[in-house]
This record gives sequence, structure tokens and C-alpha cells, in this order.
Amino acid sequence: MQDEYRFSAFGRLLAVVRTNGRWAVFDLGAEGKRRPADLQIPSALAADELAQYLGDLLHEDATPKYSEVVPVPSTGRV
Repeated sequence: MQDEYRFSAFGRLLAVVRTNGRWAVFDLGAEGKRRPADLQIPSALAADELAQYLGDLLHEDATPKYSEVVPVPSTGRV
């Protein structure tokens, strides 16, 4: 079974997918395409901790316009 969570991490649209107990992170393109992101998430991390973890990992990408990590609905866009 696979769970997917989407976030706007300082304006960067990411999908975080849990498969077989491991997290995988993908950058999402405007056309719905995805490519693996060069990010690692510990498998012990709970789903409700993902936004905080991504914020800690990517905080240097913050701008006045994109100052936080927020969940995005599956069909949503930044």
C-alpha cells in the first residue's frame, strides 16, 4: 500500500510517498510529471511530522512570498 502527501515547501511542490515502510520524495512539475528529489526522509518519521521535517531541511529556500511549508491537496497547485 502507498500513501502520498503533497506540500508546497517554500514554493517548491513536493510529493512525499510512503511505500513498504520507506519515504520517497518527488518534485512535481506543472504538467503533473514527477522526478525524484534529492531529499532523504528517515523511515521512522511519522506522516504528521513531514511538514516540520521538510521545513527544517529546506528553510534556506524561504522567501518573503513563500515563507513556510504547507500541505497541498492532491489536485492543488502552488
